[in-house]
Amino acid sequence: MVFSSVSFLFFFLPAVLLLYLFSGKYRNSILLIASLFFYFWGEGIYLLVMLLSIGTNFVCGNLMFSEGRLRKNARYILAVALVINFSMLGLFKYASFITDNINILLGGIGLPPIEMGPTHLPIGISFFTFQAVSYLIDIYRGEVRPQKNLVRLALYISLFPQLIAGPIVRYRDIASALSSRLFSAEDIADGIRRFIYGLSKKVLLANPLALTADTIFAIPASGLSTPVAWLGAVCFSLQIYFDFSGYSDMAIGLGRIFGFRFLENFNYPYIAKSIQDFWRRWHISLSSWFRDYLYIPLGGNRAGVLRTGIHLFIVFFLCGLWHGAAWTFVCWGLYHGFFLVLERTFIGTLLAKIWQPVRHGIVLLIIVVGWVIFKSETLADCGHYLAAMFYVHSVADQQLINFYLDKKLIWELSFAGMLSMPVVPALKRLYFSYTSSLSGQSFVFFHQGLFEGLRLCTLVVLSYFAVISLAADVYNPFIYFRF
Repeated sequence: MVFSSVSFLFFFLPAVLLLYLFSGKYRNSILLIASLFFYFWGEGIYLLVMLLSIGTNFVCGNLMFSEGRLRKNARYILAVALVINFSMLGLFKYASFITDNINILLGGIGLPPIEMGPTHLPIGISFFTFQAVSYLIDIYRGEVRPQKNLVRLALYISLFPQLIAGPIVRYRDIASALSSRLFSAEDIADGIRRFIYGLSKKVLLANPLALTADTIFAIPASGLSTPVAWLGAVCFSLQIYFDFSGYSDMAIGLGRIFGFRFLENFNYPYIAKSIQDFWRRWHISLSSWFRDYLYIPLGGNRAGVLRTGIHLFIVFFLCGLWHGAAWTFVCWGLYHGFFLVLERTFIGTLLAKIWQPVRHGIVLLIIVVGWVIFKSETLADCGHYLAAMFYVHSVADQQLINFYLDKKLIWELSFAGMLSMPVVPALKRLYFSYTSSLSGQSFVFFHQGLFEGLRLCTLVVLSYFAVISLAADVYNPFIYFRF
């Protein structure tokens, strides 16, 4: 069940809201049951994996504490809990990948392969595992106290708005809300508005762009021209942004409806002035997780340039691997790690002196090429695609690009490109700056009412077209569901 599905929008969500509204002090229990049902709907028996995670982290978190302080053997309890959490993630996500690569080596020396059946990847396991691990480490560091109430901890790990594809929520950020939170009309209105914006990003921008991106990336290497290859890369770059940020908007909006304040996960990453700046703006909850629980504990940037570079490569190797059990994801992570290391040398200093539009263009080029690595099924496919991008083909290229770049796609790319930049916030600031300069109170009220009216009309129009699109489109899950 995905947020952009009819079953979620018109059956599951209204039913949960209705029950939640009249459940009083049992709201956590209602929300927990709804979250477990939501996961069971899509994963069936693999709900047991999540229940095992909940039980393990509840027990281990409380075992680390005794009489209000950390036990002497807390580090061993933490180690056991981390092994269990990462073993579950490794078994379901990486076992086949590791076995396949071992079999390649065994075949090279004439030994029989290891027989292993296919494994199913439970949806969202990477996300709820990282949440659970952050909870345990924060307990060990003394930043939070263990949750004594099983329902509250279970709700933290399984909360359906952010369960499948984040944001990765820290326990300390919603600990108080798990105990007590308001259910207000203002939160509901703000949450619905944010949800509609996210839904519109997904079905009105990401889905149409996905059709072109998927079609182009499926073209055999021999038939892929340079302009078409670039068109596919740009379409996918915009698709993945609106797909993932749209999901995050919906998750944040749903959380707000139920009284939770999730932190932002995106901040216009395509205006980044450097790759480091990009990672401050893209999937913020993941990049901050790696920073706080891996990069800084390794030593961060405190041990010299060489050690800092090693730390960055370790972090981004694992960041790539977190995204998927494939060498393309590993290479994508190392690719970003390489440019982050490069920015810490004299090259980064030179880059900072370049005229800002040119610097921005260089950063965008690096990001788009990275998305080609990310999107490719194999390294060979990636090599062929990049070769097509940077090797100009025959004059027939113009005919090929015209076949894909129709008026509809031009409009989609134009809107997507504009909305990937902070154009709307800039217009909003300009409008309120103008209204605040008005001398008459009646003029101020008029323009505030005008703004609210325009916003309401925008939401109605977006909702209408989103529902129409949902009725017409085929099933199209979010990209990050498979991670």
